[in-house]
Amino acid sequence: MNSRTLTQSAESNAGPGVIVALLSDPTRIPNWAPAFADMVTGDACSGWRATKSGHDFALRVVVEENAGTVDYLREIAPGQEGGAYIRVLPRPGGGSVVVMTIPVLPGAEAATGATSLSGELNALLSLARGG
Repeated sequence: MNSRTLTQSAESNAGPGVIVALLSDPTRIPNWAPAFADMVTGDACSGWRATKSGHDFALRVVVEENAGTVDYLREIAPGQEGGAYIRVLPRPGGGSVVVMTIPVLPGAEAATGATSLSGELNALLSLARGG
């Protein structure tokens, strides 16, 4: 069976609020997920626009701070949204567990996507540490 998604998790000493706050600012996406966007502009009122390799697309950011969820959604087919689904859970003893699920594009190598996802999680957690 061909996988349609990849999911990975990583642990951090940073609290859930720190990580959710970082994720809630989509202009920071290029700092930790450059494969997704080179630049993000706009705001929650007027809407977010992302640019990747010269192509511009609308980005909907859904944040539920109390639930620790942040979703980055874009139109992947007419009338259909998809994207990255991120959950930030409290880690026993302090810190967080960050779980991210992303789509696997048709024809893409799952191993390549897994390597990219791992790098994004590590970069996100480095930013959360102030790095």
